[in-house]
Amino acid sequence: MTDLTTGRAATLDYVPVQHAALKKAEIIPMSLRSVHFVMPGGVDDPTAPSGGNAYDRRVCLDLPGFGWQVERHAVAGSWPRPAEAARAELAQTLRALPDGTVVLVDGLVACGVPEIIVPEAERLGIVVLVHLPLGDETGLEPGLALELDVKEREVLRAVPAVVATSDWAVRRLVSHHGLAPERVHVATPGADIAPLASGTDGVSRLLCVAAVTPRKGQHRLIEALAGAQDLPWSCVCVGGITQDPEYVAHLRMLIKRYGLQDRLHLAGPKAGAELDASYAAADLMVLTSYAETYGMAVTEALARGIPVLATDVGGVAEAVGRAPDGGVPGILVPPEDPAALAAELRGWFGEADVRRRLKAAARGRRAALDGWATTARSLAGVLGRLPNEPRRAA
Repeated sequence: MTDLTTGRAATLDYVPVQHAALKKAEIIPMSLRSVHFVMPGGVDDPTAPSGGNAYDRRVCLDLPGFGWQVERHAVAGSWPRPAEAARAELAQTLRALPDGTVVLVDGLVACGVPEIIVPEAERLGIVVLVHLPLGDETGLEPGLALELDVKEREVLRAVPAVVATSDWAVRRLVSHHGLAPERVHVATPGADIAPLASGTDGVSRLLCVAAVTPRKGQHRLIEALAGAQDLPWSCVCVGGITQDPEYVAHLRMLIKRYGLQDRLHLAGPKAGAELDASYAAADLMVLTSYAETYGMAVTEALARGIPVLATDVGGVAEAVGRAPDGGVPGILVPPEDPAALAAELRGWFGEADVRRRLKAAARGRRAALDGWATTARSLAGVLGRLPNEPRRAA
């Protein structure tokens, strides 16, 4: 496992910095290398926001500051199981690049098509960015999950470098796929510090920011809230509602069954000022996922000083982290345990000391969060350490 936060591209032209005010900057880039970033076609779709899409878009903006000009290639398709047209477009996109080109490929695109990626990895410098291992998606048929897992393993073993979004995810990929640890690197999502959330009354407004899909587990949240109807909570679930219409319909049925229509709202996707307003009104962030490699919504909440109540899965504990004084700005509960979630909600509502402690820790964590420049620096380091020559000329 390597976090190459100080690596730089070998072919950059540099000029020494002599000015005392810039003493920490030993070199400054005078030219940019190019990286071709292959992403899902829906990366800019506002109706289907995701942490992976937000990550991809942001590093495109920040990589130039660390010596890498980004050439974007958004390939439409039902990734990771694309139709023939999408497969052909991906193959043509890669085939058109000269030998030795540095290519960053989103794992959702790369990991399901080894027959396309593996041959090109012999002549291109391909880095695969894994947001979520394909087999970890909730609700897959066991046979399909195994098929995707095998394909992902073939891809990740063929490329010279893999990037994951948390230390937990790095360990998972290394152990699960038998990858060489020195080829798997971490580039944790950054966070933009935002104004402190004003909240409502300091306790009762709950906010869940996540795509409405089985992996995000909103049905567990509904079940937990149904068991705590005597508490004066209200809850807004912000996130895309088009990815799995059947699951959305199931949630609406549960909300009606438990009589929560006036208290729990599926608000759909929000962005910009609307999303900021949702965070500003929140007193507590809730996340009930089955699987998360990190949990960008967690750090988005903490960047506003909002404490977190979440399931203890994957890299969520990393995202929650600790304040500089050691305080923990969130509560983690076992997965698949709505009763435990309801019990912690009762503690949140009933114990003022618990709320004060969590809010103080959230503000401390807010001040210590890494920004997106740290993410881009880590990613640039990985790109800069790729072999200079392709393993095989086309």
